[in-house]
Amino acid sequence: MNSAVNLPNPGQPFRLIVTGGGTGGHTYPALTAVHTLRARLAAAGRTLDVLWVGTATGLEAKVTTAEQIPFTTVATGKIRRSRNPLKLASPANIKDMGRVPLGVAQARSIVADFHPDVVLATGGYVAVPVGLAARMCRRPLVVHEQTVRLGLANRGLARAAACFAVSSESTLQFLPESARGAAVVTGNPVRPQVLAGHADKAVAALGLWSFDRTRPTLYITGGAQGSAQINGLVRDILPWLLSYANVIHQCGPTHEESLRQAAAALPGDLASRYLVTGFVGPELPDVLALADLVISRSGAGTIAELTALGKAAVFIPLASSAGNEQAHNASHLQEMGAAVAMLGEVSPASLQEAVAPLLANPARRADMAQRARSQGRPDAAERLVDVLLSVAGR
Repeated sequence: MNSAVNLPNPGQPFRLIVTGGGTGGHTYPALTAVHTLRARLAAAGRTLDVLWVGTATGLEAKVTTAEQIPFTTVATGKIRRSRNPLKLASPANIKDMGRVPLGVAQARSIVADFHPDVVLATGGYVAVPVGLAARMCRRPLVVHEQTVRLGLANRGLARAAACFAVSSESTLQFLPESARGAAVVTGNPVRPQVLAGHADKAVAALGLWSFDRTRPTLYITGGAQGSAQINGLVRDILPWLLSYANVIHQCGPTHEESLRQAAAALPGDLASRYLVTGFVGPELPDVLALADLVISRSGAGTIAELTALGKAAVFIPLASSAGNEQAHNASHLQEMGAAVAMLGEVSPASLQEAVAPLLANPARRADMAQRARSQGRPDAAERLVDVLLSVAGR
């Protein structure tokens, strides 16, 4: 990392506009970059003025309120994808596309008034008008892509970016040729606390005293709200899983009661190695430290965390993810031997077949974990901050 970048306006606050959101995949990497940049500037005796431009209904509105980050909104429109080109010209798409010029005008006023040293766009439809406004106002734009394939918003901003930061070298081939010279591989920022977990703390916090630590521990998650698909698959093979492993199952609040009923029917020796919980909160880093194997979706944030930690994983991609990005993320790691990707129709039998060799063979599990670690970039936030400071200092 380069902490000695020549910054504009020494002695004055560094001014950053962040745009992006809608989902956690766009929001949390940007938030981690803000925290990292603020810490880097503080070490150099400088402060950070940040303004986040998003949508009132996106996750970014809640996150910025909790973080006390100044926030404003602009008009934006959502393009509804379809394999049928005729459906792209739907009334809803046409109406939303008509909102983009208004959003650009609003964003241009915001950028001109705030006069940022740099603008960071992390994707989502709101990033388009703000990114275009940065170009119009001649303020440097850094675009960050979290997934292997380019999102629609970031693809549209590629040519306007002073620098295009990607999370994987595999993404470079998808950039427009004219934008590749401005591309750099940073990785996807991971919250530092995720990397600082301790297995024994998970045991204490969750009361896992009956777990058999001579067996591997499997962590199953479908995200904060849980996944009915993953929960159903796991329920059907739960006795078999517990014959090989301890299981921590984060199932989502609405699924917890039905899975507790399934757990109540287990023999005592198996039940003692099973924890089902609706939500895993502050103890997540410790749970990840304890886990030898993970079954989960394959969103960009999950991929970044598990590769940074070096965790063997079986991914069940969300089929409805935008642009089928979760399947692309999982397939990329499977090609590297760094994960198992369950593509297409997944059955309890096929999930058991995928998990069995990893639970039964510690060496195979360790090899996959090492390959995952080789794909991870735990210093991604620092790398992205290097880019922000470098672009602003030009």
